Amino acid sequence: QLQLVESGGGLVQPGGSLRLSCAASGITMNYYLIGWFRQAPGKEREGVSCISSSGGSTKYADSVKGRFTIARDNAKNTVYLQMNSLKPEDTGVYYCAVSKYSVTLNARLYDSWGQGTQVTVSS
Repeated sequence: QLQLVESGGGLVQPGGSLRLSCAASGITMNYYLIGWFRQAPGKEREGVSCISSSGGSTKYADSVKGRFTIARDNAKNTVYLQMNSLKPEDTGVYYCAVSKYSVTLNARLYDSWGQGTQVTVSS
């Protein structure tokens, strides 16, 4: 069955970088929109970025534009989120998810979710 596994989270100082990975099994990722979301303690889950099935279209939350880059390697069935210039407000659990829709950061349009990986930005 479908399984998404996120990895790459950790503790980083402000201004640092991390690269998250979302590996899929049970599906062929290149048929689906893949999104990254995050949830900080006490806050609602928010969309961070997404990438179309072909990789030709991407979308970013305003809060991460210019700092985060999403990419996919369909041969490896993996989507990446490169996060640079990290800020304390980027702290949270990061999830990847699969959608059959076109480019959107509406979480309700995503069907399957990974278990998440913790990102903590702190000095």
